[in-house]
Amino acid sequence: MTTESAATAARATVHGYPRQGRNRELKKAVEGYWKGRVDADALRETARELRRGNWRQLADAGIHEVPTGDFSYYDHVLDTSVMVGALPARHRAAVEADPLDGYFAMARGTQDVAPLEMTKWFDTNYHYLVPELGPDTVFTADPGKQVAELTEALALGHTARPVLVGPLTYLLLAKPAPGVADDFVPLTLLDRLLPVYAEVLAALRAAGARWVQLDEPALVQDRTPAELNAAARAYRELGALTDRPKLLVASYFDRLGEALPVLAKAPVEGLALDFTEAAAANLADLAAVGGLPGKRLVAGIVNGRNIWINDYQKSLTTLGTLLGLADRVDVAASCSLLHVPLDASAERDVDPQIRRWLAFARQKTAEITTLARGLAQGTGAIAAELAANRADLASRTGSAITNDPAVRARAAAVTAGDTRRAQPYPERAAAQRAHLGLPLLPTTTIGSFPQTTELRTARADLRAGRIDTAGYEERIEDEIREVLAFQEKSGIDVLVHGEPERNDMVQYFAEQLTGYLATRHGWVQSYGTRYVRPPVLAGDISRPEPMTVRWTAYAQAQTALPVKGMLTGPVTMLAWSFVRDDQPLGDTARQVALALRDEVGDLEAAGTAVIQVDEPALRETLPLRAAGHAGYLAWATEAFRLTTSGVRPQTQIHTHMCYAEFGDILRAIDDLDADVISLEAARSHMQVADELAGAGYPREVGPGVWDIHSPRIPSAEEAAALLRKGLEAIPAERLWVNPDCGLKTRGWPETRASLVNLVSAARTVRAEITSA
Repeated sequence: MTTESAATAARATVHGYPRQGRNRELKKAVEGYWKGRVDADALRETARELRRGNWRQLADAGIHEVPTGDFSYYDHVLDTSVMVGALPARHRAAVEADPLDGYFAMARGTQDVAPLEMTKWFDTNYHYLVPELGPDTVFTADPGKQVAELTEALALGHTARPVLVGPLTYLLLAKPAPGVADDFVPLTLLDRLLPVYAEVLAALRAAGARWVQLDEPALVQDRTPAELNAAARAYRELGALTDRPKLLVASYFDRLGEALPVLAKAPVEGLALDFTEAAAANLADLAAVGGLPGKRLVAGIVNGRNIWINDYQKSLTTLGTLLGLADRVDVAASCSLLHVPLDASAERDVDPQIRRWLAFARQKTAEITTLARGLAQGTGAIAAELAANRADLASRTGSAITNDPAVRARAAAVTAGDTRRAQPYPERAAAQRAHLGLPLLPTTTIGSFPQTTELRTARADLRAGRIDTAGYEERIEDEIREVLAFQEKSGIDVLVHGEPERNDMVQYFAEQLTGYLATRHGWVQSYGTRYVRPPVLAGDISRPEPMTVRWTAYAQAQTALPVKGMLTGPVTMLAWSFVRDDQPLGDTARQVALALRDEVGDLEAAGTAVIQVDEPALRETLPLRAAGHAGYLAWATEAFRLTTSGVRPQTQIHTHMCYAEFGDILRAIDDLDADVISLEAARSHMQVADELAGAGYPREVGPGVWDIHSPRIPSAEEAAALLRKGLEAIPAERLWVNPDCGLKTRGWPETRASLVNLVSAARTVRAEITSA
């Protein structure tokens, strides 16, 4: 195909779309089902209506080929485990008795059975459920969901492309099942898995699929020769099948790199590449392999992970270059639009000047179709859109919102001395023990307590003017006193005020910092039915006034026990926001750190002896390739130290991380120089404690003994067993006892019971140590 005919053939598509609905209808239906208020048929009907609405929106916007199979009740990786029959043995009976209830049991657990482990999807804030595999795993094809959703779309008249997690990525994301040796490599099951994928592909072809997309984002990470050989073998075998649709192998989040020639040679009909995160690298690599003659290229030219408008002229230049490198070039987002909110036009409270810079999922589909039209018909066909786009981009570049000279001057004046504590850890530890007087194995929680309906109603009433500020603050004070009284009665050693005034651990701070803006409808799925509204980091950051001192000081005045001050760290403030893309991330992190440093100083001056600065996103933001690790970790750890290094030695600095693979950043965790770190450990069976001990981590550690993302209540014996396992790696004088994460999503009954058991476990093991 000539360059001219490739341009004429250009079409618009996407890899996936937000699942929740305009008003989070899916969340409400699923949670209603869990509570018995919604039956299975009603839940399924809600899901069908949401899928139909999504396809209709995409088609009406001009998307030529809609995705199917990307919709999920909970998680698309869990859906893949069901598709290939990789069900944990402990859940098989439940799945066989009731597939829907069994599905949710795998996701959330039950009182008697633990769920699958949950961790971050590459470097995003989406969480997936980790497949559990072993040498005895038997795969069986179950393509019912995938076939049914394709059939739905085709019946409605759409051109549809099923989207599946590819076999390489599925195995590379998996872990050894409980009881399986830690050195078991799930990729060794590839030859067992490929025939199951062949059955699924045949079933989709029989149902009418012309193309099927196999997502292989794991191939954008550094891969060994053996793993690349496995990729070559997998796609050689799948490509050789006769009873299959055409195959589109999709990559995103980074450059495909050394996997590109492997897939370029494979007998598949198309590749999808990301031309936003790694545009220059993927372009160069594509040219180096001689392009993709005879293949379809889906060019991810619109950023599927961030919310800023596309630069049309820049994108068209890139697309023009790509026309000579493939038989057909289609226009798409870089990845699924699952990672962005639904519709920026709903944000009526956002400054109109800023709203013109924003593109959520609906706006991105419009960008994709505009670019496809410009590619196919020439720039004259989109002249008005190009002119409007130039004006919008210029308004952002020249805005005072994006450039505060005072903030930039302060950031430029930071010195190395500003980023280190004055005293080494052993001196600080001695001063903190004398000042705090805590027992062996001190107990605490991570920060938040249940966000009750009453609290949410109070916030809504305040916004709507139904109550005044005094009435709202009285309600918050009542909640803080209740939370403190429960902790004191339960025997917890270091208290928290419970964060009743906070809507979200990032948004709460963003609403009080200049340069940030909050959305009202910008919901994004984090995991399951947990949705967040990431704030938008639009300009230079500063702190006009204290943000947390009022409530922390109030709480401390109610008790003689220490109350932790609770802050969200600078890296997490970036990672869980839609961050500005017009300056280096390290520069933005330094601005946020300086604002938080002011808050730390004010907390300490108000008498707060323990200050926790949470950085759960430190690992998730790690670049996907090792070449970028050192540069990222240098500015990320510096930002944390800049936030915390100005305190006295007796002030104890905590940090917290959860649901990530910490082994990759153990040196960086040490470089944070926090006095205490609490981490998720219950679902991963204390793995992180062993990793920290193996790395010689010298400070205090609180590996979680209660998995708070499951509704089950751990017994005191279960928590004690985990605690004893932690003691095998961490000495008792450096071990804390706490849940995995904050308790915001839990209810009060399970919170009370679980924390009572946690304290009981700590006392039991403390007594064992003392008697020994």
